[in-house]
Amino acid sequence: MLTEGKINCPMMKKLYRPPDHCHTVTMTALNTDIPDELRDPLLKAALPHVPFDGWSDRILAVAARDLGLEPGMAELAFPGGAGDMIALLAAEQDRKMVDACPDEILQTLKIREKITLLVRSRIEAEKDIRETAHRTLIFLALPHHNALGLKLLYRTVDLMWKCIHDPSTDFNFYTKRMTLSAVYSSTLLYWLNDESEKQRETWDFLDRRIRNVMQFEKTKARARKLAAKLPDFWKNISGLRYPPSNNA
Repeated sequence: MLTEGKINCPMMKKLYRPPDHCHTVTMTALNTDIPDELRDPLLKAALPHVPFDGWSDRILAVAARDLGLEPGMAELAFPGGAGDMIALLAAEQDRKMVDACPDEILQTLKIREKITLLVRSRIEAEKDIRETAHRTLIFLALPHHNALGLKLLYRTVDLMWKCIHDPSTDFNFYTKRMTLSAVYSSTLLYWLNDESEKQRETWDFLDRRIRNVMQFEKTKARARKLAAKLPDFWKNISGLRYPPSNNA
């Protein structure tokens, strides 16, 4: 059974304690029948195995063994198996991103700088588990895990926009999230293969992607202004008269 509750970040209430500076939204919380106190220890026990074995339901059994737990207890903690463990890990990484980008820092930046900082902070949250992040993308790329991957991606970019208090609604609300999803996911893929010092090439790549998006947004704004003038333009055109013909 699911219950409704108030939390401060767009994440499941049982995943982690959200920071104070995020928006308050209504979300769905997990039923307390699930042994939540086992979720964090099981995830931590599983992470050292993921780089070698990948994500699978077997990882859950191995983590339970390492903690001296019955496999049934682990299955209660993560009824969705490896997918549930990945969702918890993603939520924890999202929390690290938010913690690294408090309001007192974000409010001093321009929108472009805010988004750059959030994307970079979210990727840097993966730096200690880089191979696990690689394995996670492989798992989520499988056709039967695509829905989970899209859900987690949307949750991350939605949180980014909420953290900068973006007021967009209607069509803009969705287009901004789609655009940021492309920027974040492409930068993450670049980072996973970047061997440059301090991943400097990744951050240059991110700057270029953000710059391209901003140029596109400016072009759209100019197009909207031009479109707004078109009715008057065509009205004036319709009022013109052909000059008299010399053959008349």
